[in-house]
Amino acid sequence: MSASIKVMLVDDHLIVRQGLRQVLADAEGLSVVADAADGVQALQLIRQRMGDPMQGLDVVMLDIAMPGRDGLEVLKQIKAEYPGLAVLMLSTYPDKQFAVRCLRAGAAGYLNKSADPDEMVMALRKAAQGGVYLSANVAEVLATSISEVRDKPGHESLSRREHQVFLLLAEGRSVGQIAELLHLSSNTVSTYRARILDKTGTRNDVELALYAVRQQVVSVA
Repeated sequence: MSASIKVMLVDDHLIVRQGLRQVLADAEGLSVVADAADGVQALQLIRQRMGDPMQGLDVVMLDIAMPGRDGLEVLKQIKAEYPGLAVLMLSTYPDKQFAVRCLRAGAAGYLNKSADPDEMVMALRKAAQGGVYLSANVAEVLATSISEVRDKPGHESLSRREHQVFLLLAEGRSVGQIAELLHLSSNTVSTYRARILDKTGTRNDVELALYAVRQQVVSVA
């Protein structure tokens, strides 16, 4: 028999973690080996387990809505440090609100917490094998998103606050300067910046500035 798939649960609600443990307890070939209540604790445990060849992890089931560092931010950090570690996102939000953003950030799938237990097990197994699990709903959302991207520039999907940060970044302002101007923490501005890069399809501030000029959002001095 093959080795059990090692799963880590990350959710700020204890009852949810306990419920997921119970759901997965009877699944053959799956083992919940760790759980965390927030992003900071999750990253600490992941680094600890991934640094020990005797422990390791195969899949992280990660909630999106958490206090402090949200799930999307934690996902990006995990993929930056451990690109090969599969992350399956969990949420109570409608698929169309976060699914595409999570998949673009490297998630191995996006599941609603109301998903059938069999579907969760199927998604975990596919993620552990290096695949990407797409439910019928998420596949439809993804197809619609691809169609919309062809017709609409990325910056038009920015929220009001993201658009503020976008303009300041395009002007060459640093994260620290923007934080001071908008009376926000640097961490908050960094989160907005990550979302803006994701939505505009740019990789850094230089590409973002060029994008802004091409889209005639800012003019060249």
